[in-house]
Amino acid sequence: MKIYIGADHNGFDYKNQLTKALQMAGHEVVDEGGATIDPNDDYPQFAGKVVNALLGDTDKDAKGILICGSGQGMVMAANRFKGIRASICWNLNEARSARNDDDSNILCLSSRYLSLEESGSIMATFLSTPFAGAPRFVRRVEQLDQLT
Repeated sequence: MKIYIGADHNGFDYKNQLTKALQMAGHEVVDEGGATIDPNDDYPQFAGKVVNALLGDTDKDAKGILICGSGQGMVMAANRFKGIRASICWNLNEARSARNDDDSNILCLSSRYLSLEESGSIMATFLSTPFAGAPRFVRRVEQLDQLT
């Protein structure tokens, strides 16, 4: 699976560690930044890079992962784009639900409130859970893209 990943300075170390885990699991990882720790960077720029790369990819199975201090900024920024269904997940049940019920295509994680181990487990669950495709779920996802 192709995965676009990005993080601000707060999520930089998590991004690097999670990237290694993803590559070891056989995923193709595209790092959309930051390239270095810059305490003055801002999360919207990395959310935008991941979102635009994901939206421009012809692989409909591609996913995104965004990491910042709380995860909240990334999920807000990513969800401003039509076609993006970003979810902040704090546990395995949320990760399963975000994929199974809502076909979430971007996982947002907190480097401040989740351990690296928790983040890795949530990420693995998110990526391995398929969208159920139940008619009511499909209808709701389609309605999201009609919102203005």
